Amino acid sequence: MKLVIFNTLTRKKELFKPLHEPNVGMYVCGPTVYGDPHLGHARPAVTFDVLFRFLGHLGYKVRYVRNITDVGHLERDADDGEDKIAKKARLEQLEPMEIVQYYTLRYHKAMERLNVLSPSIEPHASGHIIEQIELVKKILGNGYAYESEGSVYFDVEKYNKNHRYGILSNRNIEDMLNTTRELEGQDEKRSPVDFALWKKAKPEHIMRWPSPWSDGFPGWHCECTAMGKKYLGERFDIHGGGMDLIFPHHECEIAQAVASQGDDIVHYWIHNNMITINGQKMGKSLHNFITLEEFFTGNHELLTQAYAPMTIRFFILQAHYRSTVDFSNEALIAAEKGLERLLESYAHLQKLAPSGASSVAVGGLRNKCEEAMCDDLNTPVVIAHLFEASKAINTVHDGNGTISAGDLEELKSVFGLFIEDILGLQANTVTASNGNDEAYKKAVDLLLSMRQQAKENKDWATSDKIRNEMSAFGFRVKDTKDGFEWSL
Repeated sequence: MKLVIFNTLTRKKELFKPLHEPNVGMYVCGPTVYGDPHLGHARPAVTFDVLFRFLGHLGYKVRYVRNITDVGHLERDADDGEDKIAKKARLEQLEPMEIVQYYTLRYHKAMERLNVLSPSIEPHASGHIIEQIELVKKILGNGYAYESEGSVYFDVEKYNKNHRYGILSNRNIEDMLNTTRELEGQDEKRSPVDFALWKKAKPEHIMRWPSPWSDGFPGWHCECTAMGKKYLGERFDIHGGGMDLIFPHHECEIAQAVASQGDDIVHYWIHNNMITINGQKMGKSLHNFITLEEFFTGNHELLTQAYAPMTIRFFILQAHYRSTVDFSNEALIAAEKGLERLLESYAHLQKLAPSGASSVAVGGLRNKCEEAMCDDLNTPVVIAHLFEASKAINTVHDGNGTISAGDLEELKSVFGLFIEDILGLQANTVTASNGNDEAYKKAVDLLLSMRQQAKENKDWATSDKIRNEMSAFGFRVKDTKDGFEWSL
């Protein structure tokens, strides 16, 4: 099967043709590490994790680069204000790299709980200052940038005469000139639409490096262009990130690439849409974000309960990556119940035994799921197909149908492939803020084994007491011919 993906640059679905098959280069914009990761960080991480997994399933060898922004991302505007990490360091009286280390580890732990695979390479912007300086030199040498009072700016209007600035976001420079507000420090620029490639550091700026122009720091947009080139070459396959990065970040990346080497370095641009809350983007700047740790513990005024990491992942995958998802407790609770049903069927599948010919329809599941994934990563349709197959599984489990040995092995293979390997969903969905889920499961199993023993001894009072009190705590216990099953 051939993968078709939506290319943001051409605004249409395109057949995926790697530049150096079977090798695929993929670069995804990672977090700016100055605060705890929130739900908005989870969506691109999960989206491109699924793409990474599926490309591997298709037989491609993927080099996946996801950067860490730890310098150059300014507080108020791409070229104005205080560096976000430097500001956090000043407020907490720490070294900037202490802030970076602390929140990078927090990000990694959250991604691990969401079962997001580690990228092949995770470069830091601060570790690639030399590459960014060299990029600026090339752009200057090609006449598309200028130095001003120790800073270097990209000349957008000059670039636009020979190329098109706004090709990714579908904007035109005249509209930008009419709507761009004047900001402090823009008197250094020839035009308000120009953006910084290198900024001269003010005396109080604590993150600075020497350069041919001044002691300063690179512009935010330089890092991804420079690191993408370093690790993936002057032409690579996929550049991804959130839709909010299309302008100005990715637009500026394209301009930098073309200005430095003559053409764009990216073959396919892919963007996931936002997670909103009450119709607004969820993010730090709007002060309406909920951190992932708060979701995992339920410790936030907008949450009615804690949600397991796999519930968050399933909630994200239930919607197509290019659609907006609006947060609500009701939606998350529905996702929790849906995931529970799916994984319960998966557990039933492991216990089934073949019994002659199949009396339930289970054929074609693999092809249907692969077709959905090849259609621009349509994970909601994959999930729908798995739910449909779950009906057949539960029919056989309940003794109302039969399944052949061949169909059973195929179902196990397909469910394992798509639930675990591609969608990345783990069977253990118990929420435990201390992370000790395995011990939690064993304790519940022990308690239910005691109930089972009480039933065998006809101690109905003890048996009923355990079941009723567990039900009050939110457990659902189901007696089966082989013992019991439970879920939250």
